[in-house]
Amino acid sequence: MTTPLLSLQGITKRYPGVVANQDVSLTVLPGQAHAVLGENGAGKSTLMKIIYGSVKPDEGQVFFKGLPVRIRNPQEARKLGISMVFQHFSLFDTLTVAENVWLGLDKSLTLIEVTERIAAKASEYGLDLEPNRPVHTLSVGEMQRVEIIRALLTEPQLLILDEPTSVLTPQAVDKLFVVLNKLVSQGCSLLYISHKLHEIRALCSACTVLRGGQVTGVCDPREESNASLSRLMIGAEPPALQHVAREPGAVVLSVQGLSLTRQDPFGVDLDGIALQVRSGEVVGLAGVSGNGQRELMWALSGEDTRAGQQCGPASVSLSGQPVAALGPVPRRQLGLHFVPEERLGRGAVPSLSLSQNLLLTRSEALGAGGWVRMGALADQARSIIERFKVKAAGPHAPAQSLSGGNLQKFIVGREISAAPKLLIVSQPTWGVDVGAAAQIRAEILALRDAGCAVLVVSEELEELFELSDRLHVIAKGRLSPSVARTEATVARIGEWMSGLWPDAVSSEKPASQEVRHAAA
Repeated sequence: MTTPLLSLQGITKRYPGVVANQDVSLTVLPGQAHAVLGENGAGKSTLMKIIYGSVKPDEGQVFFKGLPVRIRNPQEARKLGISMVFQHFSLFDTLTVAENVWLGLDKSLTLIEVTERIAAKASEYGLDLEPNRPVHTLSVGEMQRVEIIRALLTEPQLLILDEPTSVLTPQAVDKLFVVLNKLVSQGCSLLYISHKLHEIRALCSACTVLRGGQVTGVCDPREESNASLSRLMIGAEPPALQHVAREPGAVVLSVQGLSLTRQDPFGVDLDGIALQVRSGEVVGLAGVSGNGQRELMWALSGEDTRAGQQCGPASVSLSGQPVAALGPVPRRQLGLHFVPEERLGRGAVPSLSLSQNLLLTRSEALGAGGWVRMGALADQARSIIERFKVKAAGPHAPAQSLSGGNLQKFIVGREISAAPKLLIVSQPTWGVDVGAAAQIRAEILALRDAGCAVLVVSEELEELFELSDRLHVIAKGRLSPSVARTEATVARIGEWMSGLWPDAVSSEKPASQEVRHAAA
């Protein structure tokens, strides 16, 4: 019998009001890609943090190479040969990429040597990254690359990946899988968490399923279908989206001649952006992370008001009213609601409760003189928790106590339930399970059917094809022509991500067919 590389026996972890893991056992063999599957809040991330030494179990035993170990911190984990790529990044914003990576490596290496190794790994694995860039200038997708490269530089025997592809393009995912398959062939084991079932089936040879913190099954995902894996994970298959073609109404968002210089040396200049979103339609925006999405979102949300001076007040208009010089609050009063890609720190304040986080964008619970009606605020938060099936201890639970997927559901629910005239949402289903993703997408389509104009920015092409009536691609700060969803293909949109698009769009096999074929 082969000695397991990693074995967990009877792992239990309790938090106030919730049992994250209960009597969990798991075995990973050398050179095995092992998936851990479960809906949001099932205890996957907690279990991975126990293995990595970030969290201490209340009960149970961890064995590594057949020997019992007590992993007291991540440094000890790395010495054993365990590395982890977190879903929520553990990076210092004020340090450079190289400095962040250096913190987790052997200090016998100089910063110059680490910088050279980062550049070599980035080139080898196709993960475009500049070692000298400050982390605060990176997009979420670029931060993900930092975490992946930092883990690879430790030459791990066991690599834990928590939603590693959630903000990567299909092309980047393909490149990453080449790397991961090579690591497995060289004897490195993987613990892989993902809600993308086709990834698990393509990469992993074993799968442990968690539900409510307990193991509910172990299987070979290669012998399962997406539907059967969904049933193991959430007890049912997610409902199919009903995307009915509709004639859009009046223009709600109009962007004309939006050209803005980057605000930091590593940003992207916006070059002549022209965009329209009408009531009753979803417009999708595809693109490789770091190609101007962040700068465009800032200009549309009101965080960057320079367009009012540089491009004219009418360069951004809401329902015919120029807003380029207005900040987020007056734009919100005109009906614009915005879901940023950064959940913690921008979408929510980690230390504040869910009900308190409502006050970031909602004012229904404010009384005369600005007094907060706490009972009404808690009821409002409770309503969102129930409607969007958010797993939380209640409206008073701190935002940071929620799993990533559950916090995403709450933030999206906060903005959708405001009944906006225009909803701009960036990475709407990043890190959420298949059931929650289906629910969020259905809510977006219901909002569109009710007459809302919706702009969705996503790096998941399948998601854009499911939601969008029309699509654009952003590349190097420029925006492609729009193409109807029925006339787009995965191959075409992928080519456009390089910045090369023709003046005219011809018909090809519908993207929805191509995506279904690719996922089968």
